[in-house]
Amino acid sequence: MSYNLLKGKKGIIFGALDEKSIAWKTALRCHEEGAELILTNAPVAMRMGEINKLAEIVKAPVIPCDVTSNEDVLNLITKTKEHFGGGVDFILHSIGMSVNMRKGKSYTEIDYGFNAKTLDISATSLHRVLATAMKLDAINDWGSVVALTYIAAQRVFPNYNEMADAKSLLESVARSFGYYYAVNKKVRINTVSQSPTRTTAGSGVKGFDGFINYAEKMSPLGNASSEDCANYCVTLFSDMTRMVTMQNLFHDGGFSNTGVTTEVIEQMEK
Repeated sequence: MSYNLLKGKKGIIFGALDEKSIAWKTALRCHEEGAELILTNAPVAMRMGEINKLAEIVKAPVIPCDVTSNEDVLNLITKTKEHFGGGVDFILHSIGMSVNMRKGKSYTEIDYGFNAKTLDISATSLHRVLATAMKLDAINDWGSVVALTYIAAQRVFPNYNEMADAKSLLESVARSFGYYYAVNKKVRINTVSQSPTRTTAGSGVKGFDGFINYAEKMSPLGNASSEDCANYCVTLFSDMTRMVTMQNLFHDGGFSNTGVTTEVIEQMEK
């Protein structure tokens, strides 16, 4: 069902890889709610994924962008402004990759070169995008930026590895840049801490199947789906949430505020 919450709005969606990704689902919902879009991902991800299929559905141009490259980000923002004839009203940052995790290195034995790459891709990229957008005046007044994060930024989840550090940095960037963008342009910047979600990237975390089942039992409402997250992002892009900024918003079925559930206790007593 469409409520026309984003009618007349324009936005950039980072990170749509395939139909399992939250960014993909969010792009679909934004389109349904009346938004015009630009889709972008890293060139290597575009070769691996199906972003052109999504582009046809939502009628959006695709602009490749390596978010660790100042030049690529500048090119993306410049071409976006040219395409829309002005700034955008919202941006979704759905980007994350742990090089150490891919290489099978544990958190206590990470390669620091790999770690720097992880932080650059997964967190510093948000700063780079926002700084470039501010320089080019590319986000309209009362615009909205959402970056996807995870509760491992606050709590220990051993197999989440260096991505926990990256998400902590991502949330800090959102808060800090959120202050400056609010003062300058009334732009709001928030992070959404989503339930563990069975995306292509998420499924690569060691022990993911066991943990997603545990999270389901630990969440009074159950795990939030990627479709649920897309709906939540739409509300944050809309004018209905104009005074919400610099927040880390838990979208996890109650997991973040639950100490234990009866279901978990019963499972442990078997």
